[in-house]
Amino acid sequence: MNIQNEIKDIVQKNDICLFMKGTPDAPQCGFSMAVANVLKHLNVNFKSINVLENQNLRQGIKDFSDWPTIPQLYIKGEFIGGCDIVKEMFEKGELLNLLKEKSLK
Repeated sequence: MNIQNEIKDIVQKNDICLFMKGTPDAPQCGFSMAVANVLKHLNVNFKSINVLENQNLRQGIKDFSDWPTIPQLYIKGEFIGGCDIVKEMFEKGELLNLLKEKSLK
């Protein structure tokens, strides 16, 4: 399976999917920590993928979304954005509303 198909499979099989540097309990960058903390605060289950474990995955997710940075958040297969977008959506209540719309909260 090529990396693009692998990423597509991960995104489709997980309602909330966070591609990040490190893990939610041991993030390797502040931006990844911020997004993981937002999801923890909202008390939702999410799949985290540590892109530092696989260089092909690290570049592959950037190509997949056509987004240059990590972390990247997907909800129900839809690319939501990176740290700034997720934080702004959270602060405005939009992220919680999206999760409710998708029956995830």
